[in-house]
Amino acid sequence: MLRKKTNGVAKGPRAGSLLSSLAAKTMDRRGFLAASGVTVGGLAALSLTSGRVEAATPSTEGGKIVRKKSVCTHCSVGCTVEAEVQNGTWIGQEPGWDSPFNLGAHCAKGASVREHAHGERRLKYPMKMVGGQWQKISWDEAINEIGDKMLQIREESGPDSVYWLGSAKFNNEQSYLFRKFAAYWGTNNVDHQARICHSTTVAGVANTWGYGAMTNSYNDIHNSKAIFLIGGNPAEAHPVSLLHLLKAKEENNAPLIVCDPRFTRTAAHADEYVRFRPGSDVALVWGLLWHIFENSWEDKEFIRTRVYGMDDIRQEVKKWNPEEVERVTGVPGAQLERVARTLANNRPGTVIWCMGGTQHTNGNNNTRAYCVLQLALGNMGAPGGGTNIFRGHDNVQGATDLGVLADTLPGYYGLAAGSWAHWARVWEEDLDWLKGRFAVWDKDGKSRAMMNEKGIPVSRWIDGVLEAKENLEQPDNTRAMVLWGHAPNSQTRMLEMKEAMEKLDLLVVVDPFPTVSAVLHDRKEGAYLLPATTQFETSGSVTASNRSLQWREKVVEPLFDSKVDHEIMKLFADKFGFTDRMFRNIAIEGNEPVVEDITREFNRGMWTIGYTGQSPERLKKHMANQHHFDKTTLRAVGGPCDGDIYGLPWPSWGTPEMNHPGTHVLYDMSLPVSKGGLTFRARFGVERNGENLLADGVYSKNSEIKDGYPEFTMQMLMDLGWDGDLTAEERASIDAVAGPETNWKTDLSGGIQRVAIKHECAPFGNAKARAIVWNFPDPVPLHREPLYTNRRDLVEDYPTYEDKTFWRVPTLYESIQKKDFSKDFPIILTSGRLVEYEGGGDETRSNPWLAELQQDMFIEVNPRDANNMNIRDGKDVWVSGPEGARIKVKAMVTERVGEGVAFMPFHFGGHLEGKDLRDKYPKGSDPYVLGESTNTVQTYGYDSVTQMQETKCTLCSIMPA
Repeated sequence: MLRKKTNGVAKGPRAGSLLSSLAAKTMDRRGFLAASGVTVGGLAALSLTSGRVEAATPSTEGGKIVRKKSVCTHCSVGCTVEAEVQNGTWIGQEPGWDSPFNLGAHCAKGASVREHAHGERRLKYPMKMVGGQWQKISWDEAINEIGDKMLQIREESGPDSVYWLGSAKFNNEQSYLFRKFAAYWGTNNVDHQARICHSTTVAGVANTWGYGAMTNSYNDIHNSKAIFLIGGNPAEAHPVSLLHLLKAKEENNAPLIVCDPRFTRTAAHADEYVRFRPGSDVALVWGLLWHIFENSWEDKEFIRTRVYGMDDIRQEVKKWNPEEVERVTGVPGAQLERVARTLANNRPGTVIWCMGGTQHTNGNNNTRAYCVLQLALGNMGAPGGGTNIFRGHDNVQGATDLGVLADTLPGYYGLAAGSWAHWARVWEEDLDWLKGRFAVWDKDGKSRAMMNEKGIPVSRWIDGVLEAKENLEQPDNTRAMVLWGHAPNSQTRMLEMKEAMEKLDLLVVVDPFPTVSAVLHDRKEGAYLLPATTQFETSGSVTASNRSLQWREKVVEPLFDSKVDHEIMKLFADKFGFTDRMFRNIAIEGNEPVVEDITREFNRGMWTIGYTGQSPERLKKHMANQHHFDKTTLRAVGGPCDGDIYGLPWPSWGTPEMNHPGTHVLYDMSLPVSKGGLTFRARFGVERNGENLLADGVYSKNSEIKDGYPEFTMQMLMDLGWDGDLTAEERASIDAVAGPETNWKTDLSGGIQRVAIKHECAPFGNAKARAIVWNFPDPVPLHREPLYTNRRDLVEDYPTYEDKTFWRVPTLYESIQKKDFSKDFPIILTSGRLVEYEGGGDETRSNPWLAELQQDMFIEVNPRDANNMNIRDGKDVWVSGPEGARIKVKAMVTERVGEGVAFMPFHFGGHLEGKDLRDKYPKGSDPYVLGESTNTVQTYGYDSVTQMQETKCTLCSIMPA
C-alpha cells in the first residue's frame, strides 16, 4: 500500500483516486464509507419495482433463513460460499467449512462477494448512448436496435464483421451456449479472457502430453516434497491456495522455491528466492536442466519409457552453461545448481506457474520448458508432482473447456469438417444449414470456408477494426463489437483500443458493471450497456483450476432490471430467428433456458476431455456431501458419493450412468483407469521418423494391453475382439457415425469408451509425452529476447521471429525488435495482481470493503532507480511507453523490484493519460476507486502460437509529475 495506516487512519493525499468530494481528505474506514454514500452496515439489497430502482431491506417480521451454496466468483481455487438468505434477501455469508478446497477460509475478495451481488454501483437497466450521454431504454428496445444493426452489418459485410467476445465469468452452461450461439450466428470471431491469461499454457501443455490443464490439484500439493513456483504470486492472486502450499512446506518440510523478477508476498514464504530478468524463463529452466543433466539427476527410466525427444532437449541445454545463463537471466550459477540439487533430492516435486510465465511473446516456449523440467525429473503422473497451473478467473478453465475460443468448438474439437459434423450430430442440426450460416471467402482465386478458419483472437480485436481490409484474412473489417463480461483495461495498447471503439459501427457491453468500455471512447451514438446478473443470481456448474466441477445454487433472484446471461443469449436468438433450432433439446421456462438441460447437452458431446460423466444430479450430490471427501486425495469415503473424486475432475469418462469417479492426477498409471488412473494421450500419431511415439512397456494398472497403444476406434475394438462387449444400441449409434472408423471422441453412445475402460485401457491411448513439438515455430523451446528489450547485446544471439500473418491478422516481431528504444526507455516494466482486486477491477473497485484497501494506482520503483530519476515515495510520476502513451500514477519506492525493473498492478481503470473519466460513467455506476491502467503504456507483442499478449516485459521511462 502507498500509505501507512495507524489506528485505521489513512495518511497522505488521495488526489483524484476517490469521488471528487473525497479528494485530499484523511479519514478512516467509517469516514470513507460515509463520504462514499455507503452505510457502515453494508449496502441494502436492491430490487426493481414499478419501473423504479429502489432499495430493499430484510423484513422486520423475520422469516426462515435459508442457506445456499455457491462458489466464489473471483479466482480459480473454487472456494465455497454459503449464503444466508431471508425473504429473498441475501443477509449474510460464511465460507464453506466442509469444502475440500477452501476448508472454511476466504480471502478479502471472497469474504466480500455479497457486496458484489448487491452492489449499488451495478448497471441497473439497459442504456444507450444518445448525443454522448447514457440514457435508459427497455430490453425490447435494446435487443431490437442492436439486432437490427447487426443484421444490417451481416448483410453488408458478412457474419465475421460482428465479434462476440465472451467471458470467464460465464458458468459452464453459459459458456457452452455462447459458443453454440456464435456458431449459429456464423462466425469463429469469438473468444474470452483465456486468450490473454493462459492460452500459451493450454497450447504448450496440450501439445506436450495431451491435455492443456492443471495435471494435479491444489489439494494434491499436500503430497509434494518440493514446490517450484515461477511467474506466480498466489499469496495475492490465489490467497486460499497458499493454505495447500504451506501444508506441504510445514508437514513434508518441502522446500518452496520462488522464481520471480519481483520479491512478492509469496516469495516472503520461500526457502529460496530466485530473482531473474523478466522474459528469460526458458534460459532459467535450461540452466537448471544443465545441472540436472551434468550430474545425471534425470529420471532415465521414466524418459526411456514415457518421453519422446529428450535427446533434442539435451542438445539445446548444452548451450546453457552457468556463465551463459547468468549473462541472460542474471541468476548466479551457484544458486541454480543449489535449486537443481534441491529438486533432484526432493521428489516428487510440483511445478506451479501463473501469468508471469504465460504473458510473453515467448509464452508457449516458457510453458513447454516447465513441462520438460518435470519430464526430466520423472515428476509427472504422480501424487505430489505434476504441473499445477493456477488459472485466474473462477471459470476460465470451464469457459476454455467449453470452447469460448476462436480456434475450437466445445471440448477442444477444433474447427475441422469432422469437428463440425460431430457437433451437428450432438445438436441434431442440419450440417448444410450450419455451413450456410458462415461466409465463404473468395481470395486470390481460392474459396475459403470461414467455418474452418480460426477467428481473430481477443488480443487482436482492435486490429480487426483498424487494420486495412486488404491485410486481413477475412472478408471485411470488424464493425460491431460485443464485450460480454470483459474488462478492456486488461488488454494492452489502450490508446489504439480507444480508436477502435470509436471507429466501430456498434459497441455493445453486457456486464453487471459498466466497465471501462463505457468511458474509454468518445462516442456520441451507437453504444449500448446491457445489465447482466452476477453468478449469484443464477445456477449452474463452474470448473476450478484442478478440473473439478462444482454446482452453484441460485442465491437470489436477478436484481434491478438485470437478466441472466443465457436469457440474453436467447433473446438475441429470438431476434435472429434461430431459437427453435438452437434450443431444440433445451427447455425454456419463460425466456430462460433450463440450465440442467444445457449441462446434459454438453454431456452428450464432450467425449474428448471427459465432460460427459458430470450430470447435474452427480454434481449437486457432491455439493450436498462435501464433508465426505478426503481433503488431500479428494476421494469420498463412504456415503452416497463413495469412491468419487470431488467435483468429478475431467476426464470423468463415459456416460453419467458409468459412474466414473473422475481423474484427480492426470497420467497416473498406478491406478486403474476405472478408478481415475491414466496414461499420456496418443494424440500425435504412433511413429515419427522411424521412432516409436507410444509408451514403451509401461501401462496403467490392470490394463489388458501390456504396452503402448493408439487411441481407440471401433476398428481397434474389432481387431482386439472386444466389439462383442458393445450393446446393440451402442453398436447402432457407432454405425450411424462412421462404422469402423468411429473413434472414442465421436461415438455419441459412449460405448467405445465404456468397453476400453472395461478392459482398463485409456480411451485416448497410451503414448509418450513429447519434449519437442514439431508443429510449433520452435520445436525445441528457445529463449528469444522480448520485442522491447534493453539488452541489445542479446538480440543478435537470441532474436525474435520474422513478421508473419496468422489468426487472420498481420503480426509484427523483428520489425519492432530491430529498433532500439532502450536509451529513451531504460526501465523494464512488468505487471501483476494485488490481493485487494481482481481482473480489470470493475467489480472489486466498486466494492467499498475492497476499495478502501488500495485507493491509488501506483508503480513500484527500486530505490537506486528512484534516486537516479529524482522520484520520491508517494509522489505522482509520469510513466511513458515507447509507443507514445503515458500515465500518471503514485510512486512506491521499494526493494520489491530489482534495479532497472518497475512493476504496476493491472486492476485499475477510469483515468486515461492523466484525465479522470468519472463523469463519463452512467450516473451512480462509477467505481469508488479509479486510476490509470498499466495497459495504456504496455506495448505491442504476441505469442508466436496463440497470440497471447505481452504484459510482463516491455520498456518505460519514469519522471516526476
